[in-house]
Amino acid sequence: MSTELFHWTSELDVGIQEIDEQHKELVDLLNQLHVAIQEHHGSATSRQVLDKLADYTRTHFAVEESLMRVSNYPDFAAHKQNHEDLIAQVQALQEKLDSGQGAITFELLHFLKVWLTRHINEADKRFGAHFLAHGGASQWSEHVEEAMKKRKWWWKFW
Repeated sequence: MSTELFHWTSELDVGIQEIDEQHKELVDLLNQLHVAIQEHHGSATSRQVLDKLADYTRTHFAVEESLMRVSNYPDFAAHKQNHEDLIAQVQALQEKLDSGQGAITFELLHFLKVWLTRHINEADKRFGAHFLAHGGASQWSEHVEEAMKKRKWWWKFW
């Protein structure tokens, strides 16, 4: 069995470097959850990774929605609703896990992978095209790029 559930390719790039980097991190967290389940690391470990994934997803959505607001994205409300729907589904799963009525399964992983792939390829790519067409920067400044090479800045949130 492969330890990688989701392989990132440049075909998933939306053209906004920060968003693409965050998407890569989401893929990495999905792969970590896959390994935890596949290697039977236990429900506590799987739950910790799921919680990290949920927290990071909220952070990512906040960044994406901020960029949508500043670029006056016309499909903002529908895109935000997609985000809220996923967060609600994950919260419901976390509540089931807390009450002992649910489990983190390969089916859950498949659902999250399909959701993320579809969301990136459809909604996020439309937003990326809008953002870039309306003056958004596709890449970070050289100063930020250098800082990013030194360490993954988002780990300070964990």
